[in-house]
Order: sequence, then C-alpha cells, then structure tokens
Amino acid sequence: MSGDAMDFARAEHLPNLREDGQPADPSGLPRQRQGITPQMHGRYPDYDVLAHADAWDEVTRERVVGRAGRVPVLRFFTAEEAAALRTLLDLALAQDAEPRIPVLEIVDSRLHEGRRDGFRYEDMPDDGQTWRAVAAAVDATARERGAASLLAADHPTRVGIVDDLAHGRLDDGPWSELNSARAWSVVMRGALSAFYSHPWAWNEIGFGGPAYPRGYMRLGAGPAGADPHEGAEAFSRDPVRDVPARGLE
Repeated sequence: MSGDAMDFARAEHLPNLREDGQPADPSGLPRQRQGITPQMHGRYPDYDVLAHADAWDEVTRERVVGRAGRVPVLRFFTAEEAAALRTLLDLALAQDAEPRIPVLEIVDSRLHEGRRDGFRYEDMPDDGQTWRAVAAAVDATARERGAASLLAADHPTRVGIVDDLAHGRLDDGPWSELNSARAWSVVMRGALSAFYSHPWAWNEIGFGGPAYPRGYMRLGAGPAGADPHEGAEAFSRDPVRDVPARGLE
C-alpha cells in the first residue's frame, strides 16, 4: 500500500466533535469524497447517487435533484415549535453538524400540504396536532428540569428528555393527555420517512436510487450481486454488531 493510501477496512478516525466525549456516529467512518452525506462521512465514501441522474426519467430526475437542491420554507410550524422539534430531531437522528438533511422542513411541508399516512392511532389526534403537542411538551419538560426550553437546555438535559420520550417514560405533567410512546412513534415515523427520502441519505447507505427506466441487472446478495452503478462499501465493520459493542444503543 502506498504511503498516502487509506485502509478503509480500519479507516482513519474522525475527530471527536460531539459534546460530553461521545464518539462520532459511528466512530471511524471514512470521510465522504464524492457527493454529500450527513456530516460528510459514511460507509460509501466514493459514491454519489446523483451522478446517475441521467439514467432516470425526467420527472424522477427533477424530483430527486430538487430534494437535494431546495430546502422547503417552514409553513406549518411556528418558530418556537420549529426550534424545539429541530433540537429533538437532531438528537434523535444524530445529526450533530452540517451538512444536515432538512428533516424538519420536509415534515413541515408534508403537514402543510395535508399529506398523511392514511391512518392514525385511535387514541391520538391528527399527526399535525401530535407534532405540535410534542413540541410544546418537550419545551414544558425542559422548563420542569430547569431550562427555558429544549433548545436552551444543556446537552445532558436534552438527551435525558429525548431518551425518556423514546422509552415512553413521560406520562405526567405536560404529557398527561398525550400518549408519549405513541407520540414518539408518530414523530419518528415521519422523521425517518423524511430522512430516507433524501439523496444524501441514499449516499450514506449506498442506495442505488430510482430503478426506472434503467431497471435491475443483478438480484443476488453481496458484491457479486450488485449492479454496476451501486456504491462500493469501504468500511468492513458490521454496524449491527459494532454499535452495541461500543455502547451506543
């Protein structure tokens, strides 16, 4: 191996930029060299799904490229709600630095346009009302814990509130009329749908993007079954085993 080559099987470690000494997510991923990923690191450092845009039909190309180039204007949430929810989503999705996928703006756009999943829990309000209620409740919980808001809270307080929400431990005070476990489910369903609809997330996971009209050539498992346009993974550590081994569940 030449002196300036990088062994991606072990990877160079990213600087520790998180608060309270937490490692990068996950520690050691290569820096992204082609395209954009959240925080510019990932398992596919030389892959950019947008480089294949010419293979898509015009409507698909306009839609996908537009997601990467245009951030929707907030129209559904108030500034106060947006501040609380952005803080919550950054923690929940581990978006610790730029570039970030504009998850809140995508969710806001869908709610403003009345796009829903077509179902809701029997004991829960409309998804838009649930998001607003969560924004108000996390700020109220932060005030109970000594901060002016979730945004103004220190990092341990923020993490504690989000962790309690994720594990359904909030059931009194501002949460007494809202099922916190189901509220978390609603929020994360919307957040993950928004996150993984974005081409930057596709770069992060090596997703080949739209198959129309190109179609698929190979359908087997593993590298031998990958299509030529799919990303090549450059980090051998299995995330399913790696994350719990380093105590990051």
